Amino acid sequence: MSLDPEPWTAAVPTGEQRNTNTHPPPANNSGYDPHTGIYRSLVHLPEDGQIPTTHNLDTAKYVISQFPHPDISESKIALIDSSTGRQLTYAQLRRSITSLAAGLRSAIGVQKGDVVLLLSPNSILYPTICLAIMSVGAILTPANPVNTSSEIAKQANDSGAKLVVAAPEQLQKLESIGIPVLTTTRALDYVSCEELIDCCGGGDGSTEPQVSISQSDTAAILYSSGTTGASKGVILTHSNFIAVMTMMKWSVRAMSAEDDTFLCFIPMFHIYGLAFFALGLFTLGIKTVLIPKFDFNLMLQSIETHRVNNIPAVPPVILAMVKFATASGFDLSSLRRVGTGAAPLSGELGVEFRRRFPWVELRPGYGLTESCGATTMFASDEEAKRRPEGCGGLLPRFCAKIVDAETGDALPPYGRGELWVKSPAVMKGYLKNEEATSATIDSDGWLRTGDLCYFDGDGVLFVVDRIKELIKHNGYQVAPAELEAILLTHPQVMDAAVIPVKDAASGEIPMAYVVRASGSVLTEDQVITFVADQVAPYKKVRRVAFIGAIPKSAAGKILRKELILHNQQQLIAKI
Repeated sequence: MSLDPEPWTAAVPTGEQRNTNTHPPPANNSGYDPHTGIYRSLVHLPEDGQIPTTHNLDTAKYVISQFPHPDISESKIALIDSSTGRQLTYAQLRRSITSLAAGLRSAIGVQKGDVVLLLSPNSILYPTICLAIMSVGAILTPANPVNTSSEIAKQANDSGAKLVVAAPEQLQKLESIGIPVLTTTRALDYVSCEELIDCCGGGDGSTEPQVSISQSDTAAILYSSGTTGASKGVILTHSNFIAVMTMMKWSVRAMSAEDDTFLCFIPMFHIYGLAFFALGLFTLGIKTVLIPKFDFNLMLQSIETHRVNNIPAVPPVILAMVKFATASGFDLSSLRRVGTGAAPLSGELGVEFRRRFPWVELRPGYGLTESCGATTMFASDEEAKRRPEGCGGLLPRFCAKIVDAETGDALPPYGRGELWVKSPAVMKGYLKNEEATSATIDSDGWLRTGDLCYFDGDGVLFVVDRIKELIKHNGYQVAPAELEAILLTHPQVMDAAVIPVKDAASGEIPMAYVVRASGSVLTEDQVITFVADQVAPYKKVRRVAFIGAIPKSAAGKILRKELILHNQQQLIAKI
């Protein structure tokens, strides 16, 4: 089946009906085909933007092939470390990749199919390590550096890792892992990656390992955040990454200039950071400023110092900018565009961001690890302004369905159901978990996202909430994200999360965890009343607890299961 858009004819809807499954006729500019129930991308890739089909093309080879011309690669800056000021040109980056790849293969013995676990915060060396691993046909499995020893051991064991590449400060977590360790900087009794780059492969990048890699081979195994259940290994192929990077080239090129500067504080072990910063931006010759880990003041300082134009962010960062950035005193006038993804951005927060930063474009998007980080984005700021709660339209080579959970029917615009997507970017499956794979990807290749969504008449996606996180109250479905968005509009609420609490009479009730502003004496009754005045009775928050910080994943997703466990422990303690 072709994934390119196809024209069709239908009546134009008379109005939006967002909260009901009684639909107006679909608009012909939505990309929806009433005969198949499929939404198709409204964007055609240009001839020079088609996804390469060369069989023996791997991720590293593709990325390096897109580097700036050798005449300018020696002076063109690829990366800047914000904490040290160290810079890396595209020519240096290429030599580092090929030299480390040669060293991994000849000195360490890494072979095609071997899994290499990477445990490090963002660093100027991180992209080199990723691309070197992939270029020898090995499989990258990046890990969160805040994980515990047992969590890291579990990932290493599940993925079958043969080697760990780690930052020195992570070594104590690896003492009992039983796998060889390579550190990213000089450390006693260990060979460092920088030493390896210096002494292996001739040092000039002229020696490239000869290994046969196909697009269908596994490039990386990423572990989902496990916000609603156990973390699973997501198998992503070279084809998946090449498809996403091709789409990225189209989207970033349409919005940015070659001399733009991007700021990276998104963790590179996450699909958002990996696909965008460790791989994709290099195909456009972009300069990236790196922050090892997120620090709000360092972010603002870096924007001012390096005249940053673009920030791919997450909703907690948007919230922090709204609450604090205008009073920080930093010069943010260079900033032109802020993208956001990985977690839902409320319409209210988006509107407030635009009010405080009217010169900055805000571009929400949607993606997930299983789709290699991509699915939708806004093609223009004007479209995003008109739909502050939306996530944009389907990216090229993506198609989608909205499926009714009860009937299995594919729904037209404004119908709410589970989002299913199909694309060359969709994962191969879950590692060693056929049951989960078959439950997520059907026999026709459709990926069930688990998100409750709808498309409007112009093909813009709206994410309501995670289906598994919907609160069932007296037979009604309550979306935590909707209540959280309302809570965040309160001037004394710095952050909030809503969870389900079991209730004998109604099944479940919504409970809010709230982070109060400094000095605030906001009470539970005031919070309950504030929300009740803005929602239907069945959506009301019934209980409130105040907390110092909302637990979140590195990508900014609320870890509701931790709050649910916390609430359960509090109840047990009272017995």
